[in-house]
Amino acid sequence: MRDVLDELLAVWQTGGTAGLATVVRTMRSAPRPPGAAMLVSPDGSVTGSVSGGCVESAVYEAAVGVAASGRPDLQRYGVSDDDAFAVGLTCGGTIDIFTEAVSQQTFPHLQDVADDIAAHRAVAVATVIAHPDRAWVGRRLVIGADTTQGSVGSARADDAIADDARGFLAAGRTGVLTYGPDGQRQDAGMEVFVASHAPRPRMLVFGAIDFASALAAQAALLGYRVTVCDARPVFATAPRFPAAEDVVVDWPHRYLAGEAERGAIDARTAICVLTHDAKFDVPVLEVALRLPEVGYVGVMGSRRTHDDRLRRLREAGLTDAELSRLSSPIGLDLGARTPEETAVSIAAEIIARRWGGGGRPLAETDGRIHHPS
Repeated sequence: MRDVLDELLAVWQTGGTAGLATVVRTMRSAPRPPGAAMLVSPDGSVTGSVSGGCVESAVYEAAVGVAASGRPDLQRYGVSDDDAFAVGLTCGGTIDIFTEAVSQQTFPHLQDVADDIAAHRAVAVATVIAHPDRAWVGRRLVIGADTTQGSVGSARADDAIADDARGFLAAGRTGVLTYGPDGQRQDAGMEVFVASHAPRPRMLVFGAIDFASALAAQAALLGYRVTVCDARPVFATAPRFPAAEDVVVDWPHRYLAGEAERGAIDARTAICVLTHDAKFDVPVLEVALRLPEVGYVGVMGSRRTHDDRLRRLREAGLTDAELSRLSSPIGLDLGARTPEETAVSIAAEIIARRWGGGGRPLAETDGRIHHPS
C-alpha cells in the first residue's frame, strides 16, 4: 500500500472508493514482493503494479469489480492456472493477490496510517484475507507500538493478531499469519495479511575493527540499518565494512549526540561500542546511557576493563540506574572466539533484550516459546 498511498489517500479524502489489489503471498520466482500494490481510482486510472505486467489486466478488472461490489476477494495467479496463457506469470512463480474496496467507510483509519508513515512512526495494518465467515474478510486492525485501532471480529483474535503483528513490525516483516477462526494459535481457517510500515531499526557500531565488520554483517541479516563510526579515517572506510549502509569519520560521542538531537535514535536503536579505548568509549557511553529512548547499549571489553570503565562513568556523574542499562561485557555467553561468533553472541543478546528472552536453551525451559510483545 505504501507505494500507492498518496493516490489512495487522495481518493479517500474526497469520499471516493478505490479498488486496491495487494500482493499478500509469493511462491518461487514471483516478480513483486508481498506488500506491492496496484490502485484503480474511480476515474479508471492505475497506480502501482503487482506483477510487472504479467497479470495486470486481470487484476485491473478484479479491482474495478470489487470497488463496485464492495466484496473483497483473494485470488492466486501462477503458471499452473487453467488460464495461465492469459493471466499467468511468465517468470514461473505464483502470487496471491487480495483485492478490496477502500473508502472512508471500509478503512476509517487510513489517514492515521498515512500520518504515522509521514512522521516515521512504526505502524502495521493487519487485514483478514480469508475466513470461513465471509463477513470477517476485509476487516482490519491498525497496530502501533502502543495502540490498536479497529477490530477483526473478536477480542481474542484482536489480541493474537496485535501481538504477532508487533513482532512483524519490530522485524520490519510483511506477510501472512494463520489462525483458527477465532484467533486460535496452531490452528487454521483465518489468514491475516500484515503490512509493516516502519523504517528499519538502526544499529550504531562505534569502533572500526574486524569485530565491527562481522557485527555489521550479522545485523544486516537481522534487518538493521548499520552505521559504523570511528574518529580514525584510516580505519573508517566503506570498503572495510561492505554490510554497513554508512561509514562515518567522527568522534563517537559527537556523532551520537548529533543523531539524538535530530531525532534519529529511538527505542529500537542498538548501540554497540567496540572501541577498546577509554578516550572513545567513555564519552560515547555518557551520551548513550543518558538517552531517554534506546533499545540496547553494549560495550566490548574484559572484566578488568569493565570495572575500570564503570569507575570512569561514575566519576562522570552517571547514576546506578543509568549504568544498569549497559550490557558489559557485551553479548551472551556462547563461548565465542572469532569475530563472526562474537557477532552472533551480540546479536543474540539484542534479540533476548528485545523480547524478554533468558538466553537459556529452550530444552531447559517450560511454557510458551514465543514471548509476548
